[in-house]
Amino acid sequence: MFTGIIQAVGHIKHLTEKGGEGSNSGARITVAGGGLDLSDVALGDSIACNGVCLTVVEKGPEHFGVDVSQETFSCTIGFAPGEAVNLEKALRASDRLGGHLVSGHVDGVGEVILFEPVGDSMRLDIRAPAGMARFLAAKGSVAVNGVSLTVNRVHGAEFSINLIPHTLEQTQLKDLKTGSRVNLEADMLARYAERLLAYTTTVDKD
Repeated sequence: MFTGIIQAVGHIKHLTEKGGEGSNSGARITVAGGGLDLSDVALGDSIACNGVCLTVVEKGPEHFGVDVSQETFSCTIGFAPGEAVNLEKALRASDRLGGHLVSGHVDGVGEVILFEPVGDSMRLDIRAPAGMARFLAAKGSVAVNGVSLTVNRVHGAEFSINLIPHTLEQTQLKDLKTGSRVNLEADMLARYAERLLAYTTTVDKD
């Protein structure tokens, strides 16, 4: 479990396909920590990389390694060598919940359709997959590449966010541009609410 408050921006150092090139076994990825404090990270711990919850399988003083399955590659982005990644260690029970509860299970990949300055901030408009539209609400929460953000406006599957200077400085969202693809995770409360309503409707019909 995570909060969507990014602790460091690292980058992908290496990607080695398991079983050789073209294999369907996934890959081992080495991530440079970008100053992330790894002293309290043990093998088996979770770190969110661009919003994707991954398990640490090897560790050095300034880097860590994770195994990424083909299933994860098929539904997320952000693992190309050299690419910057937002990093967050798993939430502890004693930590402040500064963002919102983020599971690290990406719901889909969206596309940036607008990224432009508005005063000192940046306006970010994203087109989400159609199936995510029902989870988006004005003043609700969404995780974009693992960053906890507040939705300002929603129109169908398109939504708008305001990025303040601090968020831009502390995350790799500053590198976005029109056409960029981003990992999206809906607020888990919205998912549970949908399931509850769907279940209640089914039971009532029975």
